[in-house]
Amino acid sequence: MNKRRIWVAGHKGMVGSAVVRHLEMRGDTVLKVDRSVVDLRNQIAVEVWLKQNRPDAIIFAAAKVGGIFANDTFPADFIYDNLAIQTNVIHSAHTAEVDRLLFLGSSCIYPKFASQPIKEEALLTGPLEPTNEWYAIAKIAGIKLCQAYRKQYGRSYIAVMPCNLYGPNDNFDLTTSHVLPALIRKFHEAKVEGRDEVVVWGTGTPLREFLHVDDLAKGVVFCLDNYNEYEHINCGAGAEISIRGLAETVAHTIGFSGRLVFDSSKPDGTPRKLMDSSRILKLGWKPEISLEDGITSSYRWFLENGIGNAKADRAAYK
Repeated sequence: MNKRRIWVAGHKGMVGSAVVRHLEMRGDTVLKVDRSVVDLRNQIAVEVWLKQNRPDAIIFAAAKVGGIFANDTFPADFIYDNLAIQTNVIHSAHTAEVDRLLFLGSSCIYPKFASQPIKEEALLTGPLEPTNEWYAIAKIAGIKLCQAYRKQYGRSYIAVMPCNLYGPNDNFDLTTSHVLPALIRKFHEAKVEGRDEVVVWGTGTPLREFLHVDDLAKGVVFCLDNYNEYEHINCGAGAEISIRGLAETVAHTIGFSGRLVFDSSKPDGTPRKLMDSSRILKLGWKPEISLEDGITSSYRWFLENGIGNAKADRAAYK
């Protein structure tokens, strides 16, 4: 796949920007188009752009994403936007004769009480976690779209399921972010403001798996080059940590020495979510960035990019 023209849909997001960096580093030509030029929810606009540009392959990293609060508060937005974007891009790829497409999903596609670690075969074997079922259902539909076009038209469309992600270009907005960037911002602001406690949603007991987005980007490009099967494939870090343990790690990294208070009135979400990534590991990919190193670099990026007025405080971080 080297030196091909590859469209990264969602190139400005955390995942898309990491994929772009990795592709450009190895010499591919990356096609990008801003939302102001092509709204991916507009089928005609997507069809016209794809037929004009005809990439050799598509990496589909565009999505409306958010944490528990955002998913639970804006269910219509999450299911509609993601279904529309996916349907338009995957169908238009087919009509434009683009034979290679990689669709990025999410570990939330799996049942709330799936056996751990979660194998790919667990899909559709039980009920979903209610707080993010709208996003999960849209992502499941994306997987099935890839499989349908593969089955009916012979397209080489595949789907990769990452675990929880973090890294440069993450969303640190406390209303819409995922747990790790939210904790980075909470502990940073508490430290700067001299507060003696930070409140964390839930009991702190759920277990989660976190993969640095640069490791995922390498996994995505690896799958684009080496994987071409009907079934989707997991891409995870292979280790898990409790939300309490994560909060303590973030607090230590940032230098916050106050108390952690867990608000059990807020939802925990799925109690445990560790994916079985043995399939991609056997193919030859493996993660390289430890959680501690990844949190340190993510906090540095947060400071250097002035998130929430953090730029003025970066000198305090040693």
